[in-house]
Amino acid sequence: MSERSGKEYDVDLLVIGGGVNGTGIAADAAGRGLSVLLCEKGDLGSATSSSSSKLIHGGLRYLEHYEFKLVREALAEREVLLAKAPHIIWPLRFRLPHQKHLRPEWMIRAGLFLYDSLAKRNVLPRSRKVKTHAQGPLVADIKTCFEYSDCWVDDARLVILNALAARDQGADIRPQTECVGVQPNGKCWQVTLKSKDGSSQTVKARALVNAAGPWAASFLERVSGNVQKQSMRMVKGSHIIVPRLYDSEEAYILQNKDGRIVFTIPFEGDFTLVGTTDEDYTGDPSNASISEAEKGYLIEIVNQYFRHKISADDIVHTYSGVRPLLEDESASAQTLTRDYRIELNNESGHPPLLNIFGGKITTFRTLSQSAVDKLKVIFPRMKASWTRRPALPGGSFSSHGQLESDLRVQYPWLPEELCARYVRQYGLLCHKFLAGKSQLSAMGQDFGAGLMQAEVDYLIEEEWASCAEDILWRRTKQGLRLSGEQVKVLETYLSERRCSRAELSARPAVGAA
Repeated sequence: MSERSGKEYDVDLLVIGGGVNGTGIAADAAGRGLSVLLCEKGDLGSATSSSSSKLIHGGLRYLEHYEFKLVREALAEREVLLAKAPHIIWPLRFRLPHQKHLRPEWMIRAGLFLYDSLAKRNVLPRSRKVKTHAQGPLVADIKTCFEYSDCWVDDARLVILNALAARDQGADIRPQTECVGVQPNGKCWQVTLKSKDGSSQTVKARALVNAAGPWAASFLERVSGNVQKQSMRMVKGSHIIVPRLYDSEEAYILQNKDGRIVFTIPFEGDFTLVGTTDEDYTGDPSNASISEAEKGYLIEIVNQYFRHKISADDIVHTYSGVRPLLEDESASAQTLTRDYRIELNNESGHPPLLNIFGGKITTFRTLSQSAVDKLKVIFPRMKASWTRRPALPGGSFSSHGQLESDLRVQYPWLPEELCARYVRQYGLLCHKFLAGKSQLSAMGQDFGAGLMQAEVDYLIEEEWASCAEDILWRRTKQGLRLSGEQVKVLETYLSERRCSRAELSARPAVGAA
């Protein structure tokens, strides 16, 4: 039941920002009985939350900076999230090639012992030392690797699943809707929202959550008038995607002489994801892009470690994101903490404002839980936290293999490769666009690489996709496989679909005067 009383306000909670923290908070709060509205000026997860290294991990390198609390919390969350979202999160084995001149063996062993011991493990195996072999992917002078476990995540889909979970709990999720005005109005916030179509709406909210990520500090300045120069530092991280560097399924964590590390991660079957960089960033986070120097940096590290050499010509895609990290003037970009800070401004005479600073994708659920817990002083009848155990939408199944088997029985016409992709992107949600179909042609037009019309329509109608980029790079990763001409065909379909829907909605109802 909502905490609202009378008609003083429209919603209990208005969340600004549709990244993983914003959608996580919206889901947690809605499940505790609050009426929630979330607005996001672009697509859900279109900024930092879809530009990560796509890992659910404790952060092995954070141990060197003595961030034991952060690492322990993140390690504990690995298996919680693995159980909640087995369709988009799965175990990944990492290999750390040993370079004696960078870190001594005793230090690596000690770090991995801590990594294994800081949190309980039910699924993920312990670390171990392994010998390389002559036919392996690494250069000949590397003889030893240390192996440990973390998890892979489809970060953009994690945002979407949290938004779906929030909607299932009654939250109103509005992407392409910008917060253009905020002012206190007695005990409430009066917020002006502007949609992409140009229409505006004023909403009154009992409390406001600032989960704007890289824009959190500037949003707070706009609301409070206080300059927040010391609260956050913007750090750009860039990645490249290249054709698959090696045949095995392990990821590698590569040490560089400057103290940084770079991951190489098997990606979408045919590719390898390489990243990340760490550079201080100024300017609009929306404009972040990889530099030639960053490309060269990543290529050089790969070529130091692997037999197969790459060049800039091998890069098939790049992406960059700006991480809003807690400021520490004495720290370099790569050593800044990935911890978070939650601040509730609930001064007498002002409506409540909850600010979210920092964080990492692995700890979004605990951040969200802690954030909503702080609101208990505002909403004392709010229910208890609930997000630890229930699966995220589509995740109530035992294993990829079992679900693939079930789908092949139910939809024997479904190609094996398509079936596997549906399992790892949608889990049980794929029934929403497969149900009732008895042959592949019933899925409609194939836009290329198995991206079918029925899937596209589902993404528009149920997952807030509004353009080709939303579909090809965040809801799916099929942008890696479609040609420029195929993308244009998809864009034409989306445009014609919007026009036909607009014409239909403009027609007068049958029988209208």
